[in-house]
Amino acid sequence: MATIIAVANQKGGVGKTDVSVNLSCYLASMDNRVLLIDLDPQANATDYLTEEAPMVSAAELLMDPKISASEALIRTRIENLDLIPSRATLSATQVQLAADLEMQFKIKNKLKGLTEYSYIIIDTPPSLGVLTINALTAAHEVLIPVQTHYFALDGVAHLLDTIKKVRTSLNPKLTVRGIVLTMYDKRTYLSRQVKQKVTTEFNGKVFNAIIPHNIRLAESPSYHQPIMVYAPKSPGAKAYMQLAKEFAR
Repeated sequence: MATIIAVANQKGGVGKTDVSVNLSCYLASMDNRVLLIDLDPQANATDYLTEEAPMVSAAELLMDPKISASEALIRTRIENLDLIPSRATLSATQVQLAADLEMQFKIKNKLKGLTEYSYIIIDTPPSLGVLTINALTAAHEVLIPVQTHYFALDGVAHLLDTIKKVRTSLNPKLTVRGIVLTMYDKRTYLSRQVKQKVTTEFNGKVFNAIIPHNIRLAESPSYHQPIMVYAPKSPGAKAYMQLAKEFAR
């Protein structure tokens, strides 16, 4: 049975897609079958891993009861990694889902038939709307990226409150797997200060692996390549490898 992980933080620009894509790739490189679901209408994770427009996307998967998850997924160039892609039409899907009485369970129900994966990772949009609630309802665990910038903890309290509500009413087994610090620049006092604050406030829940501010990480999406392919010896690649090993343990 797959472990389903929602990568979530309603604050934008914290590195959710980077974490989702690169963690998925490194877990796949460790001989795990991994499925990445792009549940963000911006489709950045999809663009990261493919240059082709998808025939079937997460939007159709959510709205068409006849489409199964296995019909929506595509193979990526990374061995052991499959993708359920996204596209801009997912924005309109949110509005349609809002009128559906069973809207919270759409993704959960679609994933029931998938048994071949070790991990299913869901990249969520920067909001606590219908799509993120779908991901939290389907997930076993939540991974929260937090950037080491000013206002880093803004929104985390709201996310934790939402997780608590989802656990109470929709998904009692949902847990927080941990917090991943991103965009860390050890040269700045601010990054070091935020790291200390987050580690203190969430004692025992922060991964030791810290994702640095790294130019190679910033460049790799434009080449449609994860960091393990684009710059495997870069500090960003080493950090994601460490995160994957820590995560798998």
